[in-house]
Amino acid sequence: MICKKIVGIVLVLWISLLLGGQVLAEPATDYAKPAHWLSLPTTPTKSVDVFYLYPTVYQKKTPADANICNVDNPDMLQRSQMAFAYQASAFAPTANLYAPYYRQADAAYTLTLPLAEQRKVVGGIPATDGLAAFDYYIKNYNQGRPFILAGHSQGSNILLYLLSDYMKQNPQVYARMIAAYVIGYSITPEYLAQNPHLKFAKGPDDTGVIVSYNTEAPQMNGKNPVVLPGALVINPISWTRSEKLAPAEDNLGSIDMGPDGLMIFQKAYADARIDKTKGVLICSTVDVDKLSPGNQVFPKGIYHHYDYLFYYFNLRDNAANRTDKFLKGK
Repeated sequence: MICKKIVGIVLVLWISLLLGGQVLAEPATDYAKPAHWLSLPTTPTKSVDVFYLYPTVYQKKTPADANICNVDNPDMLQRSQMAFAYQASAFAPTANLYAPYYRQADAAYTLTLPLAEQRKVVGGIPATDGLAAFDYYIKNYNQGRPFILAGHSQGSNILLYLLSDYMKQNPQVYARMIAAYVIGYSITPEYLAQNPHLKFAKGPDDTGVIVSYNTEAPQMNGKNPVVLPGALVINPISWTRSEKLAPAEDNLGSIDMGPDGLMIFQKAYADARIDKTKGVLICSTVDVDKLSPGNQVFPKGIYHHYDYLFYYFNLRDNAANRTDKFLKGK
């Protein structure tokens, strides 16, 4: 028992250093417990892995509820499984899927804070769990395999800490990273300048790179809380950084979740065009009134929920392609 407590204290101090010396209020979740994993393959069958962090699925029911949920919060457990089904499953044909549960912050609370305060919230308990889970995965489950990082929204925000801090401290691990799909949050030139070991994707084939975009309707004129000034974007249909329109006919396929929970395949549904001025990906071929009427967090015209769904089969194909290029380059 004493040894376990010492290990926990050491882990907290180590993660605190990675997060810039921030003092953490409590230790990380214990990822030696299988119950703290959303997906934990018992017998990996593929030569590469995916480490996935789901988006914000915890929602406060009353103002008195905690801003950050427990790792066993029933609503989070249920909704994270849904997110896994329509996001992480895109990588299933290519990789073994590893996904921890983590304590996360309520979006309606966090995204209304000033950016510096948002970073304190997400960079505290949520990032502590995300980094601890990844460290445990690397040391106990990965077995030296190449891997893909994938996240969305708050999960992608946590990946920023993993990429900037953990990878900087562990270059031998970073060397095995095929790509990082940091979708639904922003990668900025400032972030890359602060982390010169990282690079943003330029095309469909490069490896060791970051892929990122945030999807909006053409007529979205409000503030997108996950888009930072200067955000970099790659088009998930053409896999270029140009502003040329990629028509819906070139989309390999979108999905949606039907009322029975089953995936509905949609061909030639969503187009994609980069708007470099706004730092977003524009989709003009879907019904904005139906898909993004607006809520207290995201104004009308923000397709945050659909970042993966619109380009699901493009992401699946691209992950397989980058993996093939990575393995052949070894």
